[in-house]
Amino acid sequence: MNEEPKILASISGGKDSLAALITHIESGGRCDGAIYCRIMFDDETSAEYPEHEDFLFNKCFPALEREYGVKTRVVQASCTYEECFYRRYKRGKNAGEMWGFPTLWCPWCNTKLKINPMHKFKKEMGKYTSIVGIAADEEKRIKRKIVSNEILPLVEHGITEAEAFGVCRSRGLLSPSYCKGRTRLGCWFCHNQRIIDLKRLYYNYPELWKKLERLEKDSPRKFTPRVKISEYQQRFDYEGLQITLFDNEEGGP
Repeated sequence: MNEEPKILASISGGKDSLAALITHIESGGRCDGAIYCRIMFDDETSAEYPEHEDFLFNKCFPALEREYGVKTRVVQASCTYEECFYRRYKRGKNAGEMWGFPTLWCPWCNTKLKINPMHKFKKEMGKYTSIVGIAADEEKRIKRKIVSNEILPLVEHGITEAEAFGVCRSRGLLSPSYCKGRTRLGCWFCHNQRIIDLKRLYYNYPELWKKLERLEKDSPRKFTPRVKISEYQQRFDYEGLQITLFDNEEGGP
């Protein structure tokens, strides 16, 4: 007799993935567990903003198990961002060169730190159905995700990105990282983040900024295709911390 495939939620602790999980369960759906991929910058520092890291392990994961009976499994790559940064290419025209900062066309960070450990987990688990946090108004992402082994609760129930904030907030599960104007979360060292988020990193998390500064001295390429970390710093010092009064409010509508 074939065992029924498990239903698992891939969560980041962000509004969309949590709202999708909550909506699925409160609508009568089954969830056999959640998966969170933890990324480390170095041996001691997470890729998450400090307050989001604290939210995940001290509030979010315990609440999901207590309120919804969903245990969260943490998967993690065997290497850190810093370790990969200092690796060297073994073949090709860049043989012997340090990896350095990821490029837009070859983002090794996503492959090595997220995709690979998740593939390893999937191979271990076998076939399962995923609960995916895509909102009803994310049309392009919806078209790419309509597959048989994925459930999109927010799309099924017509919940938009803005409404996902309310779903999480009303259950006490909105990350404190949604403050000071942030509407999306991600790795604090991401080379694809908005300039305003880099600016917040510089002013609000100087100890994290210094870690990027240190790496820049060794990288064979700039942080982004055109701009160095030091150049962003010069720009931010010149502009000053220009945030609106609304930036101090909790994120989202």
